[in-house]
Amino acid sequence: MSAQAELFEIDAPTLPQGLRYREDVLSPGQERFLVRYIAQLPLQPFEFAGGFKGNRRVLSFGFRYDYHQQQLIEAVPIPRELDEIRRTVALWSGHDPAALRQALVTEYAPGAGIGWHRDKKMFGDVIGLSLLAPCTFRLRRRLADKLGGRHGDKWQRVSLEAAPRSAYVLSGQARNVWEHSIPPLERLRYSITFRTFAA
Repeated sequence: MSAQAELFEIDAPTLPQGLRYREDVLSPGQERFLVRYIAQLPLQPFEFAGGFKGNRRVLSFGFRYDYHQQQLIEAVPIPRELDEIRRTVALWSGHDPAALRQALVTEYAPGAGIGWHRDKKMFGDVIGLSLLAPCTFRLRRRLADKLGGRHGDKWQRVSLEAAPRSAYVLSGQARNVWEHSIPPLERLRYSITFRTFAA
């Protein structure tokens, strides 16, 4: 992890509880290595239940969520090419590297994005890395009325610009209460997402 990274972590008051973001978690050399590695992976279109395919391409390691069976199934082990970066993000985020048991590599071609969602409940903390193009990382949560009920379509919204070589952690409320999305991108972006398992 770059020593300079410490200077670029956004502090809590502007972000949902449980969201941490830091720039320059990776060096330019690490990014170049990962981009070359990802470019030769057999990525496949993201597939939902019913055969619908998303506009991004993915490959899971360790475990993957099967939308047809609606459960986690074992996948190819996390490769050694991702070992160094797994240790780097584990050190920054305060996790044991061995606890990051699932890795998802995603390609966002120009025009690709991802809609509003929360990660599946069997996963715990989510740690994402951005490569190549920057993206707008959006978060929202539905506001409650004074009696605790839902407040229609009123949302609290927060966005941050995820720079190349940056990383974020979703835990606590940011992971379990807030939804997140990425609007369609203009340029190629890769991401690597590591996940722990829920207790």
